[in-house]
Amino acid sequence: MLSRFSRLAWALAALLVLAAALAGLLLWPYQGFQGQKTVVIEQGLGRRAIAARLADEGVLRWRWPFVAYAYAQPHRTLKAGEYVFDRPASAAGVFSKLARGEVHLYALTIPEGWTRWDIADEVARLQLASREAFLEAAGDTALIRDLAPEASSLEGYLFPDTYHFARPSEPAAMARTMVEHFRRVYAPLREKASAPGRFTPHQLVTLASLVEKETGVAEERGLIAAVFYNRLERRLALQCDPTVIYAERLAKEGVFDGAINVSDLERDSPYNTYKRPGLPPGPIANPGRAALAAVMNPPASDFLYFVSNNQGGHQFARNGAEHERNVARYRRQRAARNAGNRR
Repeated sequence: MLSRFSRLAWALAALLVLAAALAGLLLWPYQGFQGQKTVVIEQGLGRRAIAARLADEGVLRWRWPFVAYAYAQPHRTLKAGEYVFDRPASAAGVFSKLARGEVHLYALTIPEGWTRWDIADEVARLQLASREAFLEAAGDTALIRDLAPEASSLEGYLFPDTYHFARPSEPAAMARTMVEHFRRVYAPLREKASAPGRFTPHQLVTLASLVEKETGVAEERGLIAAVFYNRLERRLALQCDPTVIYAERLAKEGVFDGAINVSDLERDSPYNTYKRPGLPPGPIANPGRAALAAVMNPPASDFLYFVSNNQGGHQFARNGAEHERNVARYRRQRAARNAGNRR
């Protein structure tokens, strides 16, 4: 017969083997697949249901090691969301990923000059939120009430950059992130601004949006800003084509057919700077850092006009006669180019 000591030794050995086996099941990666696996964990799923989902999707070989590990840590909560697992994955590793809430993040890139409609379209394309839900969030001006109490939307304050959001995301949280980024950029620029003090923050952002939409040439932004300041000082209509486009998009829920016609120029809208003097009532896009800097510190200039040079930039003029010559040159060059394209 085995002595009492021997029985204890055998029992201890068996426990050690069992513990080692359990540790292996928890920590040893499942070798069934290689690559990546995307799994969505819905809100409200219990630990057993999550284990079943992970096993069904092929992330785990067995459910019970995950369940055992989960119930051994009742204080840790598993987060809902979309997860990407790099296989092979262990039960403990998968549990830790869910407990930390390491959901997959999608890159939302907002170029300078996009409108809230453009952003909403991209948000919907990435399936982060619906277009309608994001536009509703972009219409809540509480986030900028201190900066722009007169604002009718967050247009101009959804700062262009690349953001990373989970799927799905709360539209209000996305908008808040963009506005907070705007504030971090705007504040130091405003502190060093030499622009006329009579302009409110909302007017400066509005002017920056016009500059952003008028040119993509870095060297021109300051001159474009100077032209607009000079025209405002002389009470000349800004005659900014992008404002006409924005007026049309406002009338058509963000849609623009790609061409400005005579009826657009005659549209009775506060955003039509051919018909209304001064600045439009709000931004027509979301300007980037460079456009904001241009309106904060415009160069000294007596230019009053500009027109395309057919090469991506503009020709600037100090008076109407000079401007008309530039316009005539632009039309000749465009006609010649169109004729060449038809050959």
